[in-house]
Amino acid sequence: MTILARARDLTRRYNDKTALDGVSLDIPAGQVLGLLGPNGAGKSTLINVMTGLLRPTSGSVELCGGDPRSEATRRVIGVTPQETGLPETWRVAELVDFVSEHFPDPVGRAELLKRFDLTSLADRQAGGLSGGQQRRVAVALAFVGRPRLVFLDEPTTGLDVDARRALWEGIRSFHADGGAVLLTSHYIEEVEELADRVVVVDRGRVIADGGVAEIRGRIQLKRVTLTDAALPALNEVASIERDADRTHLLTNDATALVRELVTVGASFTDIEIESASLEDAFLAITGDRRIT
Repeated sequence: MTILARARDLTRRYNDKTALDGVSLDIPAGQVLGLLGPNGAGKSTLINVMTGLLRPTSGSVELCGGDPRSEATRRVIGVTPQETGLPETWRVAELVDFVSEHFPDPVGRAELLKRFDLTSLADRQAGGLSGGQQRRVAVALAFVGRPRLVFLDEPTTGLDVDARRALWEGIRSFHADGGAVLLTSHYIEEVEELADRVVVVDRGRVIADGGVAEIRGRIQLKRVTLTDAALPALNEVASIERDADRTHLLTNDATALVRELVTVGASFTDIEIESASLEDAFLAITGDRRIT
């Protein structure tokens, strides 16, 4: 297995605050790694250190066999940071052409725009694009140089559902060709949809690392969903969420919960029982510290 990125015992401090605390992480070729964590957990700091934008306080990083700060290394990765700014008067096609000039074998402009559903925006100035459209352009530019590994920090923030799914298809296409991706997102369903592997960080440390099914399987919760008029207090419920007329109950024992519902005479219909989602697992692992 070829390792494209390797971090060992990374620590990064800002004055008296520790943003990364002994993080070790490998990213192999051909893998989509979803990086999850609450706000302030250290996700963006980790990306900035691994891509050479920040120096670690201690520890080491190797990127595609070299120093992440070297020009040769930067040519085989792509990066979309959490916040980007595009020259307002430049047209989308001009931006693609400009970035392409920095790589020996760039993806053709037409191919790149088609992959990320941007063909209709080619002649539009960046300043005239919506925030979501600008974000799609910023993500597409990370793939111009035919990178081996792409770092995407909250790539779909501000996108509507259709634009998000179009971007997902671009990422899938890159992955299908053997590319590796490190992806952060506050849309946990996005990570569940795209990632082969999930790493959860909290307070600067890796607290979980495994496949999506493995991370879900680390907790024994079941999700019981039903339609009800009103539910009484229940002993077998860990948490309750309501979505319109549907109620979602998390429980450690679905059989006991259903038995309790019947015993107390609760009025409900259309009951469904399923394994906990990745979001349920994330909240359990981090002590209900939500992504924001």
